Order: sequence, then structure tokens, then C-alpha cells
Amino acid sequence: PLSVSPAADPAVISPQDPTLLIGSSLVATCTVSPDFPLKAEDLYWTLNGRRLPAASYAALGPSTLSVALARLNGSRQQSGDNLVCHSRDGGILAGSCLYVGLPPEKPVNITCWSKNMKDLTCKWAPGTEGETFLHTNYTLKYKRRWYGQDNTCQEYHTAGTYSCHIPKDLALFTPYEIWVEASNRLGVAVSDVVMLDILDVVTTDPPSDVHVSRVGDLEDQLSVRWSSPPALKDFLFQAKYQIQYRVEDSSEWKVVDDVGNQTSCRLAGLRPGTVYFVQVRCNPFSIYGSKKAGIWSDWSNPTAASTPRSERVVGGCDPKGGEQNTTLRRELKQFFGWVKKHAYGCSNLGIKLYDQWRVWLQKSHKTRNQV
Repeated sequence: PLSVSPAADPAVISPQDPTLLIGSSLVATCTVSPDFPLKAEDLYWTLNGRRLPAASYAALGPSTLSVALARLNGSRQQSGDNLVCHSRDGGILAGSCLYVGLPPEKPVNITCWSKNMKDLTCKWAPGTEGETFLHTNYTLKYKRRWYGQDNTCQEYHTAGTYSCHIPKDLALFTPYEIWVEASNRLGVAVSDVVMLDILDVVTTDPPSDVHVSRVGDLEDQLSVRWSSPPALKDFLFQAKYQIQYRVEDSSEWKVVDDVGNQTSCRLAGLRPGTVYFVQVRCNPFSIYGSKKAGIWSDWSNPTAASTPRSERVVGGCDPKGGEQNTTLRRELKQFFGWVKKHAYGCSNLGIKLYDQWRVWLQKSHKTRNQV
């Protein structure tokens, strides 16, 4: 029997672990060590466990067998495709990893926000194509605009796959330059530089304790109340809120923009006997005099409530009414329409008079219906 050193490799594949562009061709060779009694005709190739056709082989010497691969597709796994040289009995003689893919694209759409004026979270997109078929490393870098050295973010994937969190040691009233570098085996790509001041990108958690309730017997209104995010109490700010709501069987949200900085709102013009879902969000703006518009928080979790069912009889009429009553009812109807129009949304204009009018109107209908 042939005595072989335990450290001897049965065979060598060349090239070893190459990196190639998608669409490239490759000729690889497997050369058996002289210490092993194997010839080229005793060998075969597999790629990711699949045996390659003998028509792609060529014997380049007594103990060397080549294989030709044309128009390679992207690697099935980022750790590379496995090209393996076997002996006739299936034994593995040598292996090589093929890294087939694309160089990274320039990262785009960098957006950043701060929850406490001391931290910063940024996210980005990997480019128009995104998939490189190779392990691609993304590095977020930042520095003060006019001085200071480059810094590298350390806490990745905090707000998704392409994100990073800088927890501390950021200065206020100082513009920062922020960019992302993408690198893999085929190259490096650098994003455009984004400039920002921490005070211009402050946001908060959504408003908490959102409550939605009925407004007495008024069948077309709901009252919404909430609490300011606790973080806003820790710094000077002006806050504004938005509400969005939808009916239970619809995916279309209606947005109320004119809430201002109050923490309650009356929704009017709703459908009687209907379940509504309501959400609230907050925008802290003009922090320490910042001129930026501020960043909206996420929406709060949906809160549901239903409006009362209308008890009016459709088509009902007053059999004793004369011309004078008809004129009066027409005028009252016009007045009601005016009040309702001006009370829509969150304005308090005429809201007490409107409430009194609606309650009286419903009671009068109930009285007539019982007679």
C-alpha cells in the first residue's frame, strides 16, 4: 500500500475561491497529488452537489482534469457556490468556492431621526437593484462638518436590515455629515453625503393613552383624547398632532390636519351606528428655534369606538305642521347645516350650540314617534 503523509492534500483546484462577475466563464483544473495513484479519467466534478456533465471536462495531463463553466449565474448563497473534485468512488479530493455576483451599488435614501437629542438612528436603501449575490457589508460613517474625524456606527440592524443606531456622544447646534459605504468582493460604492443637525430630526414615540368615546347621544360624533409622549417633557418644543380615522370595513383613512397642539379633538360628520378606528401621531417642531418642519412619529395603535345608532324615522313628518312650521323647519335645517359645516374637524366654533341643537332635535323626534 502507498504510504501518504497525513498532511498531504489529495488534489489541488485552480483557481482557488475565485470571485467572478455574473455572466463570466471559468475553466478550473483539478490536479491530483503525485502521492495518490489516481489519473484524470478517475475524476469527476460537482457544483453545489450536482454532477457536471462529462462533455465539459478535458484531460490536461495524466493526473489533471479541467471543467469549463460558461455564463455563470449569481451565487446561490453568499458564502459561495461549492465546486468539488471527486474520485471515481465519490470521495472528495479538493474543493473551491465560486463567488459570482455584482459589485455594490451606491446606497441611497438616507434618512435619520433622534428620539432624545443625544442619539441618532439612520436607515438607507441598498441601491436600485439591491441584490449582489455576494455578502455585501454596509458601514455608516459620520463626522462634524467643519472639524473632527470620521466615526463609524457600531449598532446595526436596529431599525431594519439597512439601519444603524448611534447611541450617544453627539453634539447639538452642529451640522453632521453622514454617508454609507457598501463593499463586497467586487468593489466599493459610497453614498452621497447627507448633512443634518440633530435638532432638525427629533421625533418621539406615538402619543399614548388614546381614548375614543361617544359624545352623549350624538350619532355622528366621537371624542378623541390622548397623552403627550413623555419624552417631549424633557426639552423645549412646540408639538402638533394629526388624527386619522376609518370605518371598520374600509382601508381608506381620512386625516384631520387642524388639531394643533391640543390633546383632544371632536370628530364630526360621522355615520351613525358605525365602528371607527382612530390613530394619532405627533410632530415636535421648532425645538430650540429649529426652522425645520419636524419629523412625524409613527401612528399610535388603532383604537376603536362606535357611533350611536340613529333612532329617527326616515320619511317621518309632522301631520299638524302648517306653512309657518314648514318655513321654520326649513330655516332650522339651513342653520343646522351651517353649524355642522363649521364644526367639522376639530374647530370649537359653535360646538355647544350645535350639541344642544342635536339633542333637542333627537328628543323631539323621539316624542313624535311615541305619540
